[in-house]
Amino acid sequence: MAQLGSVTLVGAGPGDPDLLTIKAAKAIARADVVLIDDLVNPAILAHAAPGVRVVEVGKRGGCASTPQAFIERLMLAEARAGLHVVRLKGGDPYLFGRGGEERAYLRSHGVAVEVIPGISSGLAAPSSIGVPLTHRSWSQGAIFVTGHGKDSASEPNWAALAQSKLTLVIYMGVARVAAIQAGLLAGGMAPGTPVAVVQSASLPAQRQLLCPPTCWPAAWAAPASSSWARWCAAPMPGMTMVPAPCWLKHQVFSSAMRAFFLAQARRA
Repeated sequence: MAQLGSVTLVGAGPGDPDLLTIKAAKAIARADVVLIDDLVNPAILAHAAPGVRVVEVGKRGGCASTPQAFIERLMLAEARAGLHVVRLKGGDPYLFGRGGEERAYLRSHGVAVEVIPGISSGLAAPSSIGVPLTHRSWSQGAIFVTGHGKDSASEPNWAALAQSKLTLVIYMGVARVAAIQAGLLAGGMAPGTPVAVVQSASLPAQRQLLCPPTCWPAAWAAPASSSWARWCAAPMPGMTMVPAPCWLKHQVFSSAMRAFFLAQARRA
């Protein structure tokens, strides 16, 4: 019987291979088999040993995805075969990456699991456009929240989040933009609050948009030729940040983005 192998859950970061940690690169180099997420930059596999087996286990909202139960069983089977398995995830394994579920499953079957953090897109996206998530004068904290819960009972309380007065970093919110907009405005969020939407953060294909929450649904429903649609229509999921209204006047955003925002706000 083969000696039991191990599994390392590795955060691959937001996309730019240069943002991969040294520890993550070392883990990838030791791997016998790599289970790679759909959102991981393939260039990161350059750290893997020649001939390593790579299994694509893509998961993306709105698209055909590999079932989570299958991924967990596959990791267990590979570890039982005595292999060192690297589960390569976009961002950070424990920040909306299902790393907690996978670790619990493997540990319940006696498999040793190591977790290597990665830079989440929720950190890379605001940094890429010069937006601080916290500031002593404007925002005393930041909340990382998913755009949708596992079921209706676990949906975020958008009205309560609006009342927190903290910076909101919303993951996977594009598909439910109308419901998020309604919840935040119902909770008292000012219609003129700037909202930054970033897609493909840290990559050459990165896109960003600054708009008021009143215009969110229009951005995604706009004709393909419109400015909003060109900024928002991208194959990668979007990262949405809701900063404080005063960030506009404090030069957080570029002059071009502020001008675009003010024009859209006047039309809303």
